Amino acid sequence: MLDSTTPIVFLHAYPLDASMWDDQRAALGTRQTLAPNFPGFGDRPPGPATLDGFAETVLGEMDAAGIDRAIFVGLSMGGYVAFRIHERWPHRVAALVLADTRAGADSPEAAERRTEQAARVRREGTGWLPDAMLPNVLGESVRTSQPDVVERTRRMILAADPEGVARAAIAMRDRPDSTETLATIRVPVLVLVGDEDTLTPLDEARKIAERIEGARLEVVPRAGHLSNLENPEVFGDLLSAFIG
Repeated sequence: MLDSTTPIVFLHAYPLDASMWDDQRAALGTRQTLAPNFPGFGDRPPGPATLDGFAETVLGEMDAAGIDRAIFVGLSMGGYVAFRIHERWPHRVAALVLADTRAGADSPEAAERRTEQAARVRREGTGWLPDAMLPNVLGESVRTSQPDVVERTRRMILAADPEGVARAAIAMRDRPDSTETLATIRVPVLVLVGDEDTLTPLDEARKIAERIEGARLEVVPRAGHLSNLENPEVFGDLLSAFIG
């Protein structure tokens, strides 16, 4: 059973910002939460192009807020950062919620796409990025029936610093494979995945859950890769049930 007073740290997806977690934080009421922006996103200037650098930024904000140990909720890139925090600073981790993410490293083809994306963002800015990403990060249900969610996601992508986006793409490209470390995780784990997620589909979520002793796997209906934005009600219910 998790302690109901344990703070919750939300780790955002690429190339969004911490405001993607506003609905979940509001639903938690007085529970202490923290949602840092990674370098290059939100109000934070670009920093090192490494996920370890992102993790250190998160821990610095935790220290400033007086949070020693937390439940980490990471979606997509946020999940990658959560893996790095657990591997390097496991004593800071009380539990993990790993949403729409994967443990493995990029394939050569995926790594090349990230390299190309980083180069284009540096040349052209982020104006082209929403049209390139929205069909992949949002499920068909949302794209066809929730224009407000589509527009909210578009605004977040456009607001990102182009250099920050480029460095985040390189950081994800160069991240280590976390598959072999999954068996070392001994804290409670909830794995979430949207049923329309084509970037990190159910098979990827299942690989994570099967390698972590005691992990729970839950599917968020009518949601793609950004399941907390696409179906915040179900996502929030599953999160609340897990954290107590």
